[in-house]
Amino acid sequence: MDFNLSEEHLMIRDAAREFAQTELLPEVIERDNKQEFPQELVKKMGDLGFMGIMVDPKYGGSGMDAVSYVLIMEELSKIDASASVMVSVNNSLVCYGLEAFGTEEQKQKYLTKLATGESIGAFCLSEPEAGSDATSQKTTAIDQGDHYLLNGTKNWITNGGRSDFYLVIAQTDKEKGHRGINAFIIEKGMEGFHIGPKEDKLGIRGSDTHTLQFNDVKVPKENRIGDDGFGFKFAMKTLSGGRIGIAAQALGIASGAYELALKYSKERKAFGTEIANHQAIAFKLADMYTDIEAARMLVMKAAWDKDQGNNYDMSSAMAKLKASDVAMKHTVEAVQIHGGNGFVKEYHVERLMRDAKITQIYEGTSEIQKIVISRGVLRD
Repeated sequence: MDFNLSEEHLMIRDAAREFAQTELLPEVIERDNKQEFPQELVKKMGDLGFMGIMVDPKYGGSGMDAVSYVLIMEELSKIDASASVMVSVNNSLVCYGLEAFGTEEQKQKYLTKLATGESIGAFCLSEPEAGSDATSQKTTAIDQGDHYLLNGTKNWITNGGRSDFYLVIAQTDKEKGHRGINAFIIEKGMEGFHIGPKEDKLGIRGSDTHTLQFNDVKVPKENRIGDDGFGFKFAMKTLSGGRIGIAAQALGIASGAYELALKYSKERKAFGTEIANHQAIAFKLADMYTDIEAARMLVMKAAWDKDQGNNYDMSSAMAKLKASDVAMKHTVEAVQIHGGNGFVKEYHVERLMRDAKITQIYEGTSEIQKIVISRGVLRD
């Protein structure tokens, strides 16, 4: 067992940290208030290779491993979870799915643009009546011979407004249940494809989230991913990798809140000394540090499993479950350590607390992670 990062990993982490501190931090509060994320920052992340971290260089990607992905996600999330969720979705759910299961033509047409950040992607699974229950797809794609006719609604779609390409999960044959589900590549601008208003959210407010409507959208047969009926398996395999990204995001949110709380505790004085010298605060910091380190080990283990070619369904579920709980618990504690200042935007911790909550919900709620873990335990 070796817990040391390689020289390459340290360089990648430091590059991501520098970008987060110099590019993301200066206007992060304003972006949160305005609910926006400038395209020039997306381009800069693309230029650094953050939009196609694990994609083969022959498709324009960086060719890094999953551990590198986790390190980048943590550093970005310490400062701006809205930036990191764009990176996570584009990498874990879109680029990975296309590279692992797409045709060579699909990779050349779509993946090469997504991996460089020239284009950005969205993953469309959730529906008004099918969030955690992914088998209950109401969106339909009816086979019309040379194309499919797509109808339905997808909601809570990250990058919903700014994306160029959308991976849409739809029911083709209801009689076959989950074996009748397919995945399709939809392009912005296709006739009948409409993007709804941006959601006004509690957290990750710089990231745009939309409801999407599909009304008789003609989808060419060559835009289906995999064999007929592969869509449900495609979604589940893709989401397993997505959990690693969101676990790393949660880890970064918690770690960022801890660093702010530690710094503040050494500066703020009460009863004649820095509050870090009071046991009540010191013990909070000890708990935060310990829980964050435990979450980090689980996140790194999941990334390592992926890099080794091991099955990472359970390790990614455990990482997301633990890291998201740690993020929620200790961003609250960071606000508490800041006292009244923690309730004020300029100290950043209130935003991190708001951002933390979504990590327990999207890409599989904490309850769904427990189902995945318990099934694995009982199967063994």
